[in-house]
Amino acid sequence: MTNLSFIQKIKGLKNSSVTRRLFRAVFVILGKLPKKKKLMVFESFHAKQFSDSPRSIYEYMKENHPDYRLLWSVDKSAIHLFESFNVPYIQRFTFEWFWTFPRAEYWVNNVRLPRWMPKPSGTVYLQTWHGTPLKKLGLDIEEIHMPNTKTDSYKKNFALESEKWDYLVSPNPYSTEIFKRAFHYNGEVIESGYPRNDLLTNHSDTLISSLKKDLGIAEDKKVMLYAPTWRDNEFYQKGKYKFEFQFDLENWIKEFGDEWVLLSRMHYLVAENFDFSAYEGVVYDVSLYPDIRDLYLASDLLITDYSSVFFDYAILNRPIIFFMYDLENYRDQLRGFYIDIEKDAPGPIVQTEKELFQAIRAMSDSNVQLSSTFSEFKNRFSSLEDGKATERVVNTFLK
Repeated sequence: MTNLSFIQKIKGLKNSSVTRRLFRAVFVILGKLPKKKKLMVFESFHAKQFSDSPRSIYEYMKENHPDYRLLWSVDKSAIHLFESFNVPYIQRFTFEWFWTFPRAEYWVNNVRLPRWMPKPSGTVYLQTWHGTPLKKLGLDIEEIHMPNTKTDSYKKNFALESEKWDYLVSPNPYSTEIFKRAFHYNGEVIESGYPRNDLLTNHSDTLISSLKKDLGIAEDKKVMLYAPTWRDNEFYQKGKYKFEFQFDLENWIKEFGDEWVLLSRMHYLVAENFDFSAYEGVVYDVSLYPDIRDLYLASDLLITDYSSVFFDYAILNRPIIFFMYDLENYRDQLRGFYIDIEKDAPGPIVQTEKELFQAIRAMSDSNVQLSSTFSEFKNRFSSLEDGKATERVVNTFLK
């Protein structure tokens, strides 16, 4: 047997229904043991990131509630990341993890947990979620196009997951209404703004300069962030999605390379490993950068598509361009939208490389706050983003 086939068999065993049933049984039994009071366990994006609202809550708790024990549940592949931040962790699905996770008094997470993980009695589960929705979510999706996923079972699993939540964080009234319906959630909603966005309000020019320096970007360069999302129907396998650039990097460099650098930030589900070595010093792959909030702060302009990043980025009052080259297909076939993006987008929508470059030239020095569309967008979606969302969330779920 080759090493590869042996590894494949081990992975198959780990993901088998027998293993999941065994895991569940152990989890249920250990969850009946006495709770570890004031123990809070965090996860972000399937235990692979030190980021998002769970990170903001962790940092707030560490500073303001030192009497709590704070631990991160971490996938094996991300151990080096957490060690680099000197963050206390337990490796997911190890003996120590089974002994600890089901006995924690608090869970903080931003995505769904594995279906086999029940919430023990006495555990408080805070679900922060991870974005204001543009594209349809959960039970609102009419047809699922993801690999090996049936629409009925996908929706059922979402409803089963939301039953575990004691609190759900919402960034605005718009999201609250959608979350309750799309997640089939009947529990308490903390309508607070997103904890992860507090830094976008509470930052300094010194921090921005420091972030650019850490990224290796010259102080005199302007920064463009490209942060697209994934396409449900373009994949290699479940959980690993394809992505191809729809504008030519050589052309981008000819147009903007003297004045700008480009940060390329792929969605965490995109499996591509882009080689930008030919464009060193001009194009940066920041897909594995720990937390996108730093990239927001370091950049002067955002290019995105259907990702929820633009809801957060608008807080900074900086230009946003929507490169929606497949708008009709994505809107009408894949997901559908909650808002009329063509009417309400806080920036121009473009579909070709030529239009994209024209929009960059037009928007690079613009004052977006002079736009009534931009102002109305912020009033609708960012009114709660005052830098104190984390405090409101913690004060609510610790009561």
